[in-house]
Amino acid sequence: MDIRQLKAFVAVFEERSITLAAQRLFVTQPTLSVTIRQLEDELGVSLFERQPRGVDVSENARLLYPQARRMLAQAQALAGMFRQRRDCLPLCLGVDGDVSRSHLEALLARAARAEPAILLETREGCCGDARLAAEDGRCEDELFLPLWEENFVLAVPAGHRLAARDQVDMALLDEPDWIVCPDHPSHQRLLDLHGAAAPALATAARAGSLRLAAHMAAAGLGVALLPASLANDHPGLEAIPLSGATPYRRVGLCHAPQALELPALQALKTALEDYSGSGADSP
Repeated sequence: MDIRQLKAFVAVFEERSITLAAQRLFVTQPTLSVTIRQLEDELGVSLFERQPRGVDVSENARLLYPQARRMLAQAQALAGMFRQRRDCLPLCLGVDGDVSRSHLEALLARAARAEPAILLETREGCCGDARLAAEDGRCEDELFLPLWEENFVLAVPAGHRLAARDQVDMALLDEPDWIVCPDHPSHQRLLDLHGAAAPALATAARAGSLRLAAHMAAAGLGVALLPASLANDHPGLEAIPLSGATPYRRVGLCHAPQALELPALQALKTALEDYSGSGADSP
């Protein structure tokens, strides 16, 4: 039994006529009759009885009809699924672990509306056709398309004595417990903010990433300077703006120059025009 036979059967069953069914399927009447006989032989039952005008359907045909319609619908759905996949542009996007959930989800919502459609694969870390990462994490030979900027804030655990502050002056801050990320590209820039208090960082808790620093701060191990989005993403943290000159970071797409030739990356860049990185960009 094959799809061609099932289509022939359904057409004859619904039209109650070999002539009309043949016209519907754009085949000759003899060809359609042979197809129906082949199906009857395979099933070992009679499906139709020819009459002077049209055909009568048997009880076997009535049993087969809903099953045949279901099988044809499933076959059509399978063909559509792979046709849709074939029409999409594949793109693998690496995502830096220090990109906030809210920013990432807003960006993915934009990517989902790209034209032509993108078949997107996301992976964590430094991989893929392009990467979503901060500019200071860009490799030397990569191009960088900035998407948004955000300030660093002082992230303190909920209930901390500084949690109610509207802003803090780092030069006057006497906080004894800090969390730092010595291996992170932003570390040296943030060290300059501590001024005279920098020696206290010798006993600071250490994190391997800004995201891990956020978890450590929420657990009460100290306070940390974090991108505002990471601090705001975490329910256990309060984000306090810094007074005076405030460090910031730019986040965007990092990719090799040759990746510009990828149609999917071109479609993604078009979809991200005027993108701010905020949740307002979500559907």
